[in-house]
Amino acid sequence: MFKPVIPFEPISRDTLPAGSQWVAQIKWDGVRMLAYENGQELRLINRRLHDRTTQYPELVQPRNLCAGASYILDGEIIALDPETGRPSFYHLLRRDRMSKPDNIALATHQIPITYMVFDILFYDGNWVTNQTLSDRQQLLHQVLHTSPQVQEVTNAPDATALLHVMRQHHMEGIVCKDLSSTYGIGGKDSRWQKVKIMHDLYAMIGGVTYRDGIVNAVAIGVYDGPHFIYIGHVGTGKLNMNRWRELTSQVQPLIIKERPFHNVPERSAETTWVKPAIGLKVQYMELTHHRTLRHPSIQTFADVTPEDCLANQLQHED
Repeated sequence: MFKPVIPFEPISRDTLPAGSQWVAQIKWDGVRMLAYENGQELRLINRRLHDRTTQYPELVQPRNLCAGASYILDGEIIALDPETGRPSFYHLLRRDRMSKPDNIALATHQIPITYMVFDILFYDGNWVTNQTLSDRQQLLHQVLHTSPQVQEVTNAPDATALLHVMRQHHMEGIVCKDLSSTYGIGGKDSRWQKVKIMHDLYAMIGGVTYRDGIVNAVAIGVYDGPHFIYIGHVGTGKLNMNRWRELTSQVQPLIIKERPFHNVPERSAETTWVKPAIGLKVQYMELTHHRTLRHPSIQTFADVTPEDCLANQLQHED
């Protein structure tokens, strides 16, 4: 069998690249997965080189992803939210973390998945990673066996227009790729560039956690009527160590014994509760099924009131 490889990764950008050699693709909100077929068996390996073959039997049992006897495909496995029809990382993780055969067999019907294939690294005894993306895509189009479970990711020539559509549909973002580029196994550079769609909101701090006596994360909330609702812990963003030290001093007189949140936060046992008096501007990707923020980061402190920190800031994510 093939020795698994670490896939090529895009770098993050806030702006879109310019030039006729660039195409854009939807950034699917799933799990990166490479499919390895050597003529005897098909294995599914994620980007951390963990084997996920047993988790997705509907892709493995037919062993007909591609026309060739041997190949390596690169793509993303996604699961759709039955209510919104959008890719759901929450539903996909439920599949990806299953290990019991009975549960997996049941999940193939309850949580159907699709393998969104966007590249090919090896075909019929030959590595094709040194070919241009344009040539690899042409080969992939010729040999990929599409089905309800296997789809080919298509190119969009206008990245700006695609990003606009992704915003309208509350999707994760787009990936821009240079058609003249080769595939860099284990690499990460500007030949592929991802632009994620992020959202901002105002929230209040209702709790903190400490490391070595300094605040290292905050529990934040918004107001839904009279209730202060927990929406997540956040410890990343644009605050430097001096700002964390200042925050440690700021929250000291605000410490209270009772939980200020109406709901029970994650990590409650390690959280010190504080009176909601310090506002933040937070950036995040989406609201999870648990009604907490996915990938939140602190942008800045904000002089806001509870009226500025309302739960309806989140409604566009429903």
